[in-house]
Amino acid sequence: MAITKFAKEYHEKMFPNDKSTLVETDPEFVERFDNFAFDEVINEVELDDHTRYMAILATLLGCQGIDEFRVMVPVALNMGVTPVEVKEIVYQSTAYLGIGRILPFLKAVNEVFQEREIKLPLESQATTTIDDRLKAGEDAQVAIFGDEMRNFSNFGPEETRHINKWLTDNCFGDYYTRKGLNYNQREMITFCFLAAQGGCEPQLTAHAAANIRIGNDKSFLIKVVSNCLPYIGYPRSLNALHCIDEAEQRHVAQFK
Repeated sequence: MAITKFAKEYHEKMFPNDKSTLVETDPEFVERFDNFAFDEVINEVELDDHTRYMAILATLLGCQGIDEFRVMVPVALNMGVTPVEVKEIVYQSTAYLGIGRILPFLKAVNEVFQEREIKLPLESQATTTIDDRLKAGEDAQVAIFGDEMRNFSNFGPEETRHINKWLTDNCFGDYYTRKGLNYNQREMITFCFLAAQGGCEPQLTAHAAANIRIGNDKSFLIKVVSNCLPYIGYPRSLNALHCIDEAEQRHVAQFK
């Protein structure tokens, strides 16, 4: 098989002493995929492994790649992603994917942690209570999106205003306020959830703009998309790049 030396070494770094059964059943596929994902992409995309595998886990949640996610959680841990960070990625995905889609992933994480003898539950990362989550959520929205998000929970038609309140107290107040990940990391993984699931380009553009606003610039977001392309394919990756361009244009126009 013509797997490159770099791809072999990187694969060994990811999966020490492990040999995929696909090598026996689908050698030509493994050759092309490994050379692309574990050599060409790695060498083209300048991301540290910690960020790389946080993005991959979030992307696999977004595209519902449960089998690959189960494989990649140990890899992420090997590459420096902490157990708390893995859990926070899954917890936050609930707001963007729903419990119906994330529950298998939460169970998969628990299984990997148990295999590695990581004690559960992990230390609490919550910083809010039922009484202060609305205010804390609004503070997070303002910090990420800007002052126009102040009092967002009271925006909109009366019959749907409760959804905006839930976005503030649940999505942001329950998840973004937690310890374990900072705002830049949380916006990066949200971008990955949205890019990978597809069909939500308005929200993807909005969160691309939020990423750019807080310092995850256009170049960084392109690297994230490029890094995750082997896991979601070209159509959704190209859609994400279009949304990044649109968000960047809005950002530039805002400061003219």
